[in-house]
Amino acid sequence: MKVKIEKGTANGCVGLPASKSISHRMLIAASLCHGTSELANLLTCDDVLATMDCLKKFHTKIDEQGTSVSVTGQSVETSAPESSLYCRESGSTLRFLIPVAMLSGMPAIFTGASGLMKRPMEVFEKLFREKGLLFQKNRNEILVKGPLTAGTYVLPGDVSSQFISGLLFALPLVQGDRVIQMLPPVESRSYLQLTIDVLSRFGIAIRWKGENTIAVKGGQYYQPVKAAVEGDASAAAFMDAFNFLGGKVELTGLKKDSSQGDAVFHSLFEKLNQGTAEISLKDCPDLAPVLFAVAAVKQGAVFTDTRRLRYKESDRISAMAEELKKFGTSVTEEDNRVIVKKTDFHAPREPLSGHGDHRIVMALSVLLTLTGGEINGAEAVAKSYPDFFIHLKQLGIGVEKNGFE
Repeated sequence: MKVKIEKGTANGCVGLPASKSISHRMLIAASLCHGTSELANLLTCDDVLATMDCLKKFHTKIDEQGTSVSVTGQSVETSAPESSLYCRESGSTLRFLIPVAMLSGMPAIFTGASGLMKRPMEVFEKLFREKGLLFQKNRNEILVKGPLTAGTYVLPGDVSSQFISGLLFALPLVQGDRVIQMLPPVESRSYLQLTIDVLSRFGIAIRWKGENTIAVKGGQYYQPVKAAVEGDASAAAFMDAFNFLGGKVELTGLKKDSSQGDAVFHSLFEKLNQGTAEISLKDCPDLAPVLFAVAAVKQGAVFTDTRRLRYKESDRISAMAEELKKFGTSVTEEDNRVIVKKTDFHAPREPLSGHGDHRIVMALSVLLTLTGGEINGAEAVAKSYPDFFIHLKQLGIGVEKNGFE
């Protein structure tokens, strides 16, 4: 889909979509209960729908009524999925559910879009093979077979937290205590805490045992809940960016004391507004595209702890460098650092590319409200924020889709 965005100033109020991160986590936790959970304000984007589809393959009953769902677990920990688990483009779905699928000791096959299957999985591959468990990955699918056992699980801490969160879902159901030992440096700690916080709502006790160790008591039971999903901090960042580019946008639905790692977005925009900032992305890698975008308009910035951005839905460093160049912005790419330089920002002279990445599309859309322009591949927003362009229109931004009919 091609989108044309007109130059304009964003003004108005936006009700944020529900948190994608929390929606994933609540659905999986609810599926592990013996009983029915009622979840309100669930996000129904492509990624979350992928998780729902996969859970249904485990015989979980999910009754959808708009953004509210009732979820009844069917002994996921003892049953094999009825067919292969198609994860679409969702890394969260894949990495969260692999350990869950390995609870039963029966084989499970995971598939997904080609881009997803190219994303790194060596962490699980090495871990499970060391424990004598089956993990076979080829270009199109991943075959796994448990069962998981008690003991110590050692993983690198500077990779996606999704690997560790996946273990946190499954290990409480295994008899016997175990420890997750993360080799420093540990990144995305806030996402691990988010998983622990969600699981605690379902009666699961998990505790930090030092800076890099998590203790998990075995033989626990998930308890059904009635809960609502809070607003998405990652989505909020794109809308709050307008407030630093001359707009006036009010956001509703974001919890003030949210444990979402991306809830730091406003303070990071403030740093960019004050001058040439140095910002670590260690605990908020998903904010990178919009922070790069705002830095290009402001005084530039130096971003550290960027290595993992290469392995998202796109190589977000190279993708943003390529697109920001069209605005006249120079980006220096280093091994674990990105420098966005202050240059003469101007309107792009050619269409932009979304690189198949929802966060790239949204970051570029924010910039185009300053200049006007076109983005190819804009449909990628459906992955996390299906109403993004609707909300832009509500804020007074002109948006035309699909060849501008």
